[in-house]
Amino acid sequence: MRQEKPLGPCPLCGRDMVPGASVDRHHWVPKSQGGTDMVFLHRICHRKIHSVLTEKEIARGYSTPEALRTHPQITAFLKWVARRPPEFMGRHRSPAGKRKRR
Repeated sequence: MRQEKPLGPCPLCGRDMVPGASVDRHHWVPKSQGGTDMVFLHRICHRKIHSVLTEKEIARGYSTPEALRTHPQITAFLKWVARRPPEFMGRHRSPAGKRKRR
């Protein structure tokens, strides 16, 4: 049986990452804003970032894990997700800036 290389801790929440569906790639500066640097994050952490912030907001002021941790909604999320297992994949609202108009 082939064992996959450990991914280490999530740069945002610090929980261990398990290779598979619970992990996504994330660009600290979104590709649409000219970003190229990519890292792995938990899928739930990645989705939370994009559910709270637009790509422009990420590029302008939240393009590092340290900056993201200062955002009040991300801070509350990190406190909540700390009690979840590494493979946990919850749901989030539509990404910021892409919500349907009523």
